[in-house]
Amino acid sequence: MGLKAYRQKRSFKDTPEPKDVFDKSNQFRFVIQRHRASHLHYDLRLEMDGVLKSWAVPKGPSMNPKDKRLAVQTEDHPVAYLNFEGIIPKGNYGAGKMTIWDEGHYENLHQGNSLSDDYDNGKLKITFHGSKLKGLFTLVRSTSMNKKEQWLLIKHNDEFATDLNYDAEDFTLKAFSIEQIQSPKKLNLKSIIKPMLASPGKTIFNDKNWIYELKYDGYRALANLNNGNAELYTRNGLSLNEKFSAIHKDLTTIGHNAILDGEIVVLDADGLPQFNALQNYNEETTKGLLVYYVFDLLHLNDHDTMELPLIDRKQLLKELIPEASHLHYCDHVETMGITVYEKALEMGMEGVIAKKAHSTYDLGLRSPNWLKFKKIENTETILCGYTLSEKKSRKFASLILGMVENGQLTYVGTCGSGFSEEQIKELYHKFEVLQTDEPVFDIRKQLKGREAMWLIPRLICEVKFSEWTPSKVMRHPVFLRLREDKNLEFEQTPFVSKNIANKKKTTDAEFALKVDDVNLNITNPDKLYWPESGYTKYDMLDYYIKMSDIILPYLLDRPESLHRHPNGINGQSFYQKDHEHLPNWIETHAIHSKSSKKEINYLLCQKEATLLYLNNLGCIELHPWHSTIFHLDNPDYAIIDLDPSDNNTFEQVIETALAVKEVLQQAGIDGYCKTSGASGMHIYLPMGGKYTYEEARDFTKLLCYYTQEKLPKLTTMERMLKKRGPKIYLDYLQNRKGQTIVAPYSLRPQLNATVSMPLHWSEVKSGLKITDYTIETVPNIMAKRKDLFKGVLGQSIDMGKAIEQLNNL
Repeated sequence: MGLKAYRQKRSFKDTPEPKDVFDKSNQFRFVIQRHRASHLHYDLRLEMDGVLKSWAVPKGPSMNPKDKRLAVQTEDHPVAYLNFEGIIPKGNYGAGKMTIWDEGHYENLHQGNSLSDDYDNGKLKITFHGSKLKGLFTLVRSTSMNKKEQWLLIKHNDEFATDLNYDAEDFTLKAFSIEQIQSPKKLNLKSIIKPMLASPGKTIFNDKNWIYELKYDGYRALANLNNGNAELYTRNGLSLNEKFSAIHKDLTTIGHNAILDGEIVVLDADGLPQFNALQNYNEETTKGLLVYYVFDLLHLNDHDTMELPLIDRKQLLKELIPEASHLHYCDHVETMGITVYEKALEMGMEGVIAKKAHSTYDLGLRSPNWLKFKKIENTETILCGYTLSEKKSRKFASLILGMVENGQLTYVGTCGSGFSEEQIKELYHKFEVLQTDEPVFDIRKQLKGREAMWLIPRLICEVKFSEWTPSKVMRHPVFLRLREDKNLEFEQTPFVSKNIANKKKTTDAEFALKVDDVNLNITNPDKLYWPESGYTKYDMLDYYIKMSDIILPYLLDRPESLHRHPNGINGQSFYQKDHEHLPNWIETHAIHSKSSKKEINYLLCQKEATLLYLNNLGCIELHPWHSTIFHLDNPDYAIIDLDPSDNNTFEQVIETALAVKEVLQQAGIDGYCKTSGASGMHIYLPMGGKYTYEEARDFTKLLCYYTQEKLPKLTTMERMLKKRGPKIYLDYLQNRKGQTIVAPYSLRPQLNATVSMPLHWSEVKSGLKITDYTIETVPNIMAKRKDLFKGVLGQSIDMGKAIEQLNNL
């Protein structure tokens, strides 16, 4: 359809809507806008082929599969419309107020098909990942010849679906009464109960009419209790029942109807919140105490308490919260705000919350009756670039900031506040002479799609911020001033030649390593990649140098999907397939992607130098394709992935693996097993490029059926997490083109630096532990024994003969 119709219907002098510009990035984003035009409706827009395919949905989307919502196709819109909110003036096409109702990204269910072809055929099956719209939907065109523009938007019955009445308008309100929330006639609106928020305070104070609570660095969470049943969820309505099951269990012991408000934290031995531990919380491995600090009460036994004075709500709350290991009443101090604040900072806390003692609970509002006071730090940073603003009147949106660490420029955050209009203009004039095409560092994931403009690092500015995150990024930076008195002449620290093969550890920020006649620059070797275990980037490189001859046969000629952890296992990670700026000695292979309609330039790990190059990028684990570039559609092996639930033990995984072995023996074929390095096991079957991915998948599915028959109470083939229950998932769907699984002998970004370790079947027995195979133990083990996995790359099994033997049982 293109943007011609969009352009013809609008005069961009009279409307604030974005201009008709194609954007070929094709990031599979979507937006749903609430459009108060001549008639209220909702606009669904899907990013596709450089534009937004658009439909007007009169009644709005529904999460109830029984509702078949009419969706009338309209003209294509530019991709910039994803962020559009505003009022289209009277006299213009579509005049009225437009706001974003939901946004996120979507996936094409038929990943082997072209999304454009599905669209042309009039039937899209897509999974939405939004805050309101979630799960699988079908968007299908009417079969009537006279109604080409009419489609139907239909929800599938999955874990996100509801069988209750669903009205999109319910999700546009900012506040709801308890009567609305509790009404059995309507959808439970827990997903849109917005908790009361605190406003930023300027200077801490003493006041007899205020109370003061410690500010905990954790997850804000609401709890809905109903006589032994409990729902624990985030401010956006995401369930926390499974992730924090210990808290959920304690909540079910409260025999009342109530709605609670509080903060979930993980406390260390000194009683201080550890936000990083909370983000990576695992009930079995995370050190520290998980606690839900409850500080407010919205509802109690069919009575609305929000209109009660805060001090009275807290008195009721104190009597309601039991003595439980994971539930704590959040106490307070009256009057003495300055003392509480000073003590909080002395303890290492984030700050305090001041609350007016007799205030009501303002649902969904940021109120001046609650004030937050946080520790503020000032620091000098280097201006490395800026992000572009979507507003034409604004020269930039935010500054990209860096600092020098060990001779290298390191990203420390973006700053988008604190500027006056005059300061923005002055800064922009200084930027014009410093612009460069060379990125200072790779922060595409942190920018989340925002476009960056890079600067030669010369200017220094001062900012204030609340604290450093565990990944060494400033939280909430605010621009203070440009340091006109200071200027930076920055050069990268020269590489220092070291020979890691001699196993002589270095503390230098960088060193050069010559491998395969390639001079490889290694950066930040002392960076902690496994902080809890003390292993560094150097230790990872040392492991892969020792193991390279064993690992490389499983990587050779296979497209590699990178999983990068540049700041270790507790930092942010990201996936990367496409590569543009690689050293000329690294081999690549271009593969056409139907979904993105372009060539993906995959990296090939052909030698040790490339392996160490990947390690230096932060690739802790290795993810090669199952097939090589010589027969991409035919895998060299098939895989059965034993994926346990949180309730399964590793002993049960071992039991399941041995059941798979029995089925393989009955089929007359050899299988090869390895630990996943996390919680499960992988069993490989040699295919030798003889069969297609579809044939390999169907065969492993058959083997999984036989295995489930042996262990029906322990195993499942149900893919949906919600329906699996406490069973081990027999995953045969790993056998798809482009799908990857961690390579044999690969390290994992797990506690203790575990390894995905090939095993003798005789070793798969009770007492086997994932932690038996780590960055330290595996090189010593392999120095004494041969590679057990070589047969995986050998001749194919006879699939027909195996099926015949199984049928004869």
